[in-house]
Amino acid sequence: MAHVKRDRAALLKRTRRLKGQVEAVERAINEGVECDDVLQQLAAVRGAANSMMIEVLEGHAREHLGARSPGELDVLLTVIRRYLR
Repeated sequence: MAHVKRDRAALLKRTRRLKGQVEAVERAINEGVECDDVLQQLAAVRGAANSMMIEVLEGHAREHLGARSPGELDVLLTVIRRYLR
């Protein structure tokens, strides 16, 4: 997990941003905001979580699997990025 340690500051920044988005969903629900607005906020949370997942997964794959076959690894990561977006 050296890539997580190396990218710690950026990952923590993303985590804090994601936490703020989830808190905004909670506030919206507590305030009785319309469901379409809550759904929009939830979509933003999902997008942020998926982007963070891609970043961590890509670092993991490149660090732990990249030496095996870099070309195949790029194909795999492309498929994963498409799936998660």
